[in-house]
Amino acid sequence: MGSNGHGVRLPFTDRAEAGRVLAERVAALGLTDPVVLALPRGGVPVAHEIAERLGVPFDVLVTRKIGCPGQPELGVGAIAEGGEPVFDADLLRRLGLTERDLDPTTTRERAELARRITAYRGDRALPPLKGRDVVVVDDGLATGGTARAALAAVRGEGAARVVLAVPVGAAQTVWELSSAADDLMVLAAPSAFRAVGQWYQHFDQLTDEDVLTLLHAPHMR
Repeated sequence: MGSNGHGVRLPFTDRAEAGRVLAERVAALGLTDPVVLALPRGGVPVAHEIAERLGVPFDVLVTRKIGCPGQPELGVGAIAEGGEPVFDADLLRRLGLTERDLDPTTTRERAELARRITAYRGDRALPPLKGRDVVVVDDGLATGGTARAALAAVRGEGAARVVLAVPVGAAQTVWELSSAADDLMVLAAPSAFRAVGQWYQHFDQLTDEDVLTLLHAPHMR
């Protein structure tokens, strides 16, 4: 596909390659005592590369999309661990729904959130975020719903500086999220955006086992 105008050639080979390129941009921010948090599953290989470049550990920040009743693939909100549900108010209005209408779905997603937290971390808590620079990482931004919920949760934990780092994102979504983070590091924001996977040559579906392998891999230089 060639260059996208940001000095980055698309498509990326895979998430790891994108993470290595993104890591150089994040390193240039000069963060103090940073915490790197990946949105699983896709954000984990990207975050692994960033953490290795910064010489710090990384962890996951588990999120779940809240789907529209009857149309579960249509995300109307999201929830991140430690945070409250964040809904797309405009979309709910257009669909004639209220947040209360989503209560059963939200309850189910809270249960799945808890299951995944246990699967990834067991009884271990998130690293302390209060007063620290926190880098939230995903493999791309489509609608940005889960990223918005993650940023809100991190702010709620008292992070001093919140960075959202993604290799690629839909231009409109990047613009909408620009005020939700102190720094938004996006390598490419193409306007013709259909799905995150179109910007990677290899975009394998990851499993919980893949996530655990990277979480437990040596990644500090």
